[in-house]
Amino acid sequence: MTLLQIVDSSAVAKTVTNTQQTMSLLDLMMKGGWVMVPLGILSVITVYLMIDKYITISRASKVDPGFMANIKHMLLDGKTDAALSLCRNSNTPIARLLEKGIKRLGKPIKEIESAVENTGKLEIYKLEKNLSYLGIIAGIAPMFGFVGTISGVIKIFYNISLADNISISLIAGGLYEKMITSATGLVVGIIAHIGFHYLNSMIDRVSFQLESTTVEFIDLIQEPTNTKQ
Repeated sequence: MTLLQIVDSSAVAKTVTNTQQTMSLLDLMMKGGWVMVPLGILSVITVYLMIDKYITISRASKVDPGFMANIKHMLLDGKTDAALSLCRNSNTPIARLLEKGIKRLGKPIKEIESAVENTGKLEIYKLEKNLSYLGIIAGIAPMFGFVGTISGVIKIFYNISLADNISISLIAGGLYEKMITSATGLVVGIIAHIGFHYLNSMIDRVSFQLESTTVEFIDLIQEPTNTKQ
């Protein structure tokens, strides 16, 4: 009989513990107070920007291995219109860069080079658009967490002043707010920081591709060919 009572007590204690854990997981974010609202908004923006920019930059970095070779053969054969058509049908930064250069064929090399470089800069600017927001979030999210920390400490001392005594029940609410907001702010900031630098590294690779293509194109049109407008 005693053994059964011990087993029953253990089962009840385990059930209570599991219930408390479930409740704490469900209510954890709510205990952070009002600071969790802006942190929640920042986290949504961070995830959206990271996914959106990753897809955009990934598409920009994908180039058909034979694309440049086809352009080269067309230009060497004097098929400028076919080369322009191929560029227009390829929705990539490199294709738009080459299209701009091909349209300038027959003009001074400096003018062609300048037009191609400006197009490359514009393509990079498009990829970098809104990316700076991740850097901003990486800086301000931990600050919001710090505001939550201060708010939690104020709450603790306010509750103590009202009750005129110190107990765990009085300071628990403030500690929850302090710790949860600090942790959330740091997590959001770290994710935004990693995303910002990772996406910038992807843009750097696209920039290198554009620069390489520019050099290859300028070298191509400087070769003695039968390329004509």
